[in-house]
Amino acid sequence: QVHLVESGGGLVQSGGSLRLSCVASESLFSFDNVGWFRQAPGKEREWIATISSSLRGTYSSRDSMKGRFAISGDDAKNTVYLEINDLQPEDAAVYKCNALRRSTIYWGQGTQVTVSS
Repeated sequence: QVHLVESGGGLVQSGGSLRLSCVASESLFSFDNVGWFRQAPGKEREWIATISSSLRGTYSSRDSMKGRFAISGDDAKNTVYLEINDLQPEDAAVYKCNALRRSTIYWGQGTQVTVSS
């Protein structure tokens, strides 16, 4: 079975940076794409960025996230990263990765990011 495990979250001060990891149980190339999402309490889940697994180097991201969020992948480690810079309190959320294979979407359980002032 496919599983995704996120890590790298934690407590960080405003203005700090984090790099989150999403480790897949299978090759990234076996997925159509892998993406990062987040959901804060009381808010809808929002898309952050996606990397194409079949077209390496193809990325897309939410306009509001551009500049502070960057997605990247390490094929050898079956890992997709999300770098977050200049963290702000409003960035606090559970960050999850997902992977799409045909019509099936797989989700990780998430990693908590907390931002202090």
